[in-house]
Amino acid sequence: MSSTPTIPPIPASPGPADSPAVAQPPITRRVKQRLTSRGATIAAIIIAIVWTIPTLGLLISSFRPEENIQRNGWWNVLSDFEFTLDNYADVLVSGGSQSPNLGQYFVNSLAIVIPATLIPLVIAAMAAYMFAWGKFRGKDTMFVFIFALQIIPLQMALIPLLKLFVNLQIGDFQLLPSGSYAQLWIAHTIFALPLAIFLLHNFIAEIPGEVIEAARVDGAGHATIFWRIIIPLSVPALASYGIFQFLWVWNDLLVALVFSGGTGDVAPITQRLAELTGTRGGEWHRLTAGAFVSMIVPLLVFFGLQRYFVRGLLAGGLKG
Repeated sequence: MSSTPTIPPIPASPGPADSPAVAQPPITRRVKQRLTSRGATIAAIIIAIVWTIPTLGLLISSFRPEENIQRNGWWNVLSDFEFTLDNYADVLVSGGSQSPNLGQYFVNSLAIVIPATLIPLVIAAMAAYMFAWGKFRGKDTMFVFIFALQIIPLQMALIPLLKLFVNLQIGDFQLLPSGSYAQLWIAHTIFALPLAIFLLHNFIAEIPGEVIEAARVDGAGHATIFWRIIIPLSVPALASYGIFQFLWVWNDLLVALVFSGGTGDVAPITQRLAELTGTRGGEWHRLTAGAFVSMIVPLLVFFGLQRYFVRGLLAGGLKG
């Protein structure tokens, strides 16, 4: 008489919460362990303190009277305690002939940086989508060519581009007149597109193909897929590159000097700060206040989009 064989119970397989080693790739787990270790935390705190000291000195100096700044350094603030808002009033609202009048240049910077960030971001996102999911002849060759454009130094392209703007006219009407915002917008867009297309292509190409195919089965075209699927899924990457582009354009001086025509109607705040420096940099009370005014907008943009910035960097750096 044969006995019925007993089947040993199958142990339950551990879930993701029970086995973090299975849930996370080894490389990602090692990176997270190193970044959250005690040594990495101490090193990050030391770096943050060292980087913050110059900014703290700049902030303290911007509130000190001119006589105190000329007499000693900002680290003597406790023994020479005196603060004033005259420096900020001088650089922002003073209407004298010798006043920096940074308010006008501040508005110019905003008028330059907002279109110069949005225009390349929209064009690069559409180009990246077509290179990632479009089908047309010569796609790979064109993408390699655009990628190779990044090796061209910015300084080599300034004069040829300026000559192109000057000669771009219909009859006697110049399409891009000197001393206009349009030259700055187009110049910043041209210089930003190769890197923007490359970075956004790498992110958009990682979107699951099943999502794109499902949309095509439902009858969606390229425009529908781009605006209703690609853009919402690519918000972290778009925000990350948008922050970089905003900071680059806001802090730019070289492109502004070439294409703004040197007029106060178009010149950004960086150009005015460079003029305040002069040959000896003697007006420290104005320079410190003006420099801190120029830092306000980039800081607001960075902290406002910080969560998207971190998500975009992690999505591109730890994938795979």
